[in-house]
Amino acid sequence: MGKRQFKPGNMLYPLPAVLVSAADKEGKANLITVAWAGTVCTNPPMLSISVRPERYSYHMIRETGEFVVNLTTEEMAYAVDYCGVKSGKDTDKWKDTGLTMAKASAVSVPLVAQSPVNLECRLVRVDELGSHHMFLAEIVAVDVDEKYMDEKDRFHLSDAKPLAYSHGKYYGLGECLGFFGYSVKKKGK
Repeated sequence: MGKRQFKPGNMLYPLPAVLVSAADKEGKANLITVAWAGTVCTNPPMLSISVRPERYSYHMIRETGEFVVNLTTEEMAYAVDYCGVKSGKDTDKWKDTGLTMAKASAVSVPLVAQSPVNLECRLVRVDELGSHHMFLAEIVAVDVDEKYMDEKDRFHLSDAKPLAYSHGKYYGLGECLGFFGYSVKKKGK
């Protein structure tokens, strides 16, 4: 069996399925599901999300320069999908999904309380790439749910059962197959 050629496209899967919270200058908040999200830099901590300009939250992020990337869990899958297919101009997604707003520590945009990790972001720049515009942002605060902390103050995101998106479907991550550096770790250490 050989390889089959597809037209060039986005086949970089799986991706995190995140909920991005945004608010306009008057404080009206909205949620949008984003799968085009990724880590960009460690120092300073930065990430990117890509959003279509016609999406309701797009103008909120552009005008305030702030947003929160809320990691999601298997338990949140229905809400994640709903927030990706419904528009905030037509409905209140917070109310419809039962997700709870919580106050952020560094930005004026609310967090999703049910999220195990909330990344508070300030916009650095916007790159208008085509169908999507990429928001490059610095992470100015990170909020984690204490129920995933152990007695040694280590965070265990895997206990939250993170949600992933792959080619139109949502998945849990499954079992851990290794850790960073396990392939070269000396036996007995």
